[in-house]
Amino acid sequence: MNRTTRRGVALPPPRGWPGPAAGRSPRGEPVKTYLGTTTQTAGLFPFMHTGGLPARGVPIGPDLLTHELVCIDPAGWVGELTSNPSLWVQGQPGAGKSTIVKRLCLGMVGLGYSLLVAGDVKGEYSPLVRALGGQVVRVGRGLDRINPLDPGPLARASAGRGAGERERIAAEIDGRRAELLQALASTAHGLGRRPRAEEAAALSAAVRLAASAAVQPVIGDVIAVLRQVPAELQQRLLYDDQTACRHALRELIAALENLCDGPLQGIFDGPTTRPLDLSAPAVTVDLSAVLTTGDQVVTAALLATWAYSYQAVDTARALGLDPRPRILPLDELWRVLRAGPGMVEAADSLTRLNRAKGEVTIMITHSLRDLDALPTEQDRARAAGLMERCDTVILAAQSVGELRRVDAQKPLTDAEIDLVSSWASPVTTGIDGTAHTHPGRGRYLIKIGQRIGIPVRLVLTDMERDLVDTDAAIRRGDRHGRQ
Repeated sequence: MNRTTRRGVALPPPRGWPGPAAGRSPRGEPVKTYLGTTTQTAGLFPFMHTGGLPARGVPIGPDLLTHELVCIDPAGWVGELTSNPSLWVQGQPGAGKSTIVKRLCLGMVGLGYSLLVAGDVKGEYSPLVRALGGQVVRVGRGLDRINPLDPGPLARASAGRGAGERERIAAEIDGRRAELLQALASTAHGLGRRPRAEEAAALSAAVRLAASAAVQPVIGDVIAVLRQVPAELQQRLLYDDQTACRHALRELIAALENLCDGPLQGIFDGPTTRPLDLSAPAVTVDLSAVLTTGDQVVTAALLATWAYSYQAVDTARALGLDPRPRILPLDELWRVLRAGPGMVEAADSLTRLNRAKGEVTIMITHSLRDLDALPTEQDRARAAGLMERCDTVILAAQSVGELRRVDAQKPLTDAEIDLVSSWASPVTTGIDGTAHTHPGRGRYLIKIGQRIGIPVRLVLTDMERDLVDTDAAIRRGDRHGRQ
């Protein structure tokens, strides 16, 4: 006899009506469990394929195996697939690292994030930022100038506050200034080493004295204090003789003067000419004008702009002036890490904005060999930690040897290594001698923790093609050379 509901509608038997897809089953058949040794089940695990990623976030393109849509959602994955939103992007030149990063930036801005490129060495993010209606700050001689000691919104925060709070804010500003100047002085363009204890103490005291004499001190003001060697500075360093104290600081003074003279003259030696507009949907600090001055100068410029930009954002967030989350691509990371002893610590301290703040940091590099080339074992260990903290790794085409280095920190299966290395075949040339596009361009392996990697092909829209083109300058040069 048929059972009915209260409304008189017939219900199917517990196992459904006869026929396919004809009813319901309140309980399924019991699942059978099979046990086997690792030798017997070696063909089953590691699994050859894993479940797809949630279809939310920034769409990238089809999965190369299943053709499902693959999306990347760094912040949304936290607590589900990852423990932090940082990404590590690595691959050969020309394989498309910048392209997928720009897709992520474009998509995240559409999702409510604000883009900040604190140091764009090649100027390749400027078209994207302009298309988003953002601000492009071009740093260079005769262009925009940035004062690395500019406290940004933090200076305005002390207005109207009590004496104790003003002193606390002033101490925070001076501490950040001293930390940055130590990092800048450590580059190969300066000391080529970390400042000694007495040099660091003198620098902190000089920053404080310069700030007390000027509303917005510049590096030249700090140099003037060190040259004058006031009584407070002598007492801090326990020198009775002014000449002896000045002699002990001569290397530090010369290192700071190098930041205001030579290739860097007119870039960081005066007040900021164009403050960052943190209310804009996207901001980039374009350093392409200093690219031809050499790696040492570019490194100093990157450190200065990173510190200036990140401190402005961090301060604005702390004061409630800018509640939006940000996406922060760190391109040319290897330049800063290899600049000299202590650079890893400096870069690490400047790039920790994503801790509990919803910031998405993207670290971009060519090879882990850049980390192996660091000058000290301490720096190499710290640099390895930068990658360890990125739960999501995006691998573009690279050699087997390079992938083995990645495997030492982020385990890869043999199948994953074979797949990614197959994209790194040598670039062929045409009959006319022009190089073709990198064979692996647009293909990536998205590796999240211990999950099986997901191979994906990036599909660009027509609008994006001009915004992400990093080879335009090369093509223009090639055409000019053939004329």
